Amino acid sequence: MQLGPNPTQSAAKPSAAWRTPAVIVVCGCLIAAISYGPRSSFGFFMWPMTAEHGWGRDVFALSVALQTLIYGMVQPFSGAIADKFGTIRVVIAGAILYAGGVYMMAQATTPGELYLTSGVLIGFGLTGCSFNLIISSFGKLLPESWRSMSFGAGTAAGSFGQFLFSPLGVSLIDKIGWKATLEIFAGILLLIIPLSLAIATSRQDVPTKSGAATPASIVPAQTWRQALKEAFGHRSFVLLVLGYFTCGFQLQFVTLHLPSYLIDRGLSAEVGGWTLGIIGLFNIFGALLSGYLASRMPKRYILAFIYSTRALAVIFLITMPASPAVALIYGAVTGLLWLSSVPPTSGLVAVMFGTRWLAMLIGITFLSHQIGGSLGVYLGGALYEATGSYNVIWWLGVAFGFASALINLPIIEKPVPRPATVPAGA
Repeated sequence: MQLGPNPTQSAAKPSAAWRTPAVIVVCGCLIAAISYGPRSSFGFFMWPMTAEHGWGRDVFALSVALQTLIYGMVQPFSGAIADKFGTIRVVIAGAILYAGGVYMMAQATTPGELYLTSGVLIGFGLTGCSFNLIISSFGKLLPESWRSMSFGAGTAAGSFGQFLFSPLGVSLIDKIGWKATLEIFAGILLLIIPLSLAIATSRQDVPTKSGAATPASIVPAQTWRQALKEAFGHRSFVLLVLGYFTCGFQLQFVTLHLPSYLIDRGLSAEVGGWTLGIIGLFNIFGALLSGYLASRMPKRYILAFIYSTRALAVIFLITMPASPAVALIYGAVTGLLWLSSVPPTSGLVAVMFGTRWLAMLIGITFLSHQIGGSLGVYLGGALYEATGSYNVIWWLGVAFGFASALINLPIIEKPVPRPATVPAGA
C-alpha cells in the first residue's frame, strides 16, 4: 500500500543510450536559455516601436499582457498534453508558433496586428517551449538525486538567456534596427527544434508491446481530473498558487517597464540593457543556489525570503537618487531572487503530488504567475499613461511581495495522503 506520491521513486530511463542525464540537462538548459532570452528583451522594443508607429506605451503593454495571460492560461493544457502524449510534439509546435510570432511582430503596423503576433502567437508558442515543460521533463527523465539541482539549472539557463539577449538586443537595435533584430531572434528560436530530441518523454497512457499495462510506479491510475481535484482540495497547494501571483506581477512588470523607467529618470538605454543583463547573470547563481537549498531546507522559507527581499530591493531602487550604480545594485540583488522561486515552487509540487501530472500542476501554479504578470505589465502601461509615473505600480508590487511572504509560511511540505493505487488497465 502506498500513501501519497513517492518522491524518491526512480525516474523512467530514457530509451536512447545517448540521452544520459548530463545530455538531457544540457539540451534542456539550452532550450530554456533560447526560449527565455527573446521575450525577456521585449522591453527594449517598446520605445522604438511605439515611437515609429505613434502608439502609447499602453498599446505595447497590452500586447505583452495578452501574451502573458495566454501563456499562463494555456500552460496547464499543454502540460497535460505533454504528460499524456510526450513532450517533443508540444515543444516543436511551441517553437514554431513562438518563432513565427516574433517574426510577424516585426511586420506589425497596427495595434491589432501587434496583439495578434506579440500577444496571441507568442503567448501560445511560449506554452510549448518554456522552462516549465523543461523542468517537468527533468522530473520525469532524471533520477531523483538530480531533480532539485536540475530544476535550478534549468531556471538558471533561462536567466543566462536573459543575460545574453538583453545587451544583445540593445546592441542589435542600435546597429540594424528593431525589425531586423526581431527577425534574427525568430531564426534563433528555431534551434529549439533539434534540441528537443534530448528531452522527449514517452507516452504514459498506452500499453507496452506485449500488451501489458505500464507499471504503476510510472503511471498511477489517477486521471487528470482527479489530479486537479486533489490539488485544489489541498490547502498548501492553494497557498502556493496564490503566492506565485506576486512572482509574476513583479517580474513581468520589471522585464517590460524597467528600461523605460530608467530612461524616464535620466539614465541611458544601455544602463537599462545592462541592468536586465545583470539580473539574468546574477540569477544564474541565485537559481542554482535556490535549487541547492531546496533539497536541504524547507522550501516555504526560501519562497518567503525571496518575496520579501524583492520588495526591499524595489524600495531601494525607487527611493534612492537615480544613477547607474543604483540601477546595477538593484539588478544584482533582484537577479539573485529573480527566477529563484521556480525550483522551490516546482519542488513543492513534486513533493506533494509526485511526477505523473507534474507538467500540468506546475502549469496551474504558472497560470497564477501569469495572471499576476499580465496585470503588472498592463497596469504599468495604463497607470503610466494616466499619471505619467510608475510609482503606484512599484508600491503595489512591494505590498504584494510582503503579502506573499506571509502566504507561503503555512505550507506543509509533505506528500498528500492517498489510498493504494492500482495500475491503469489492471
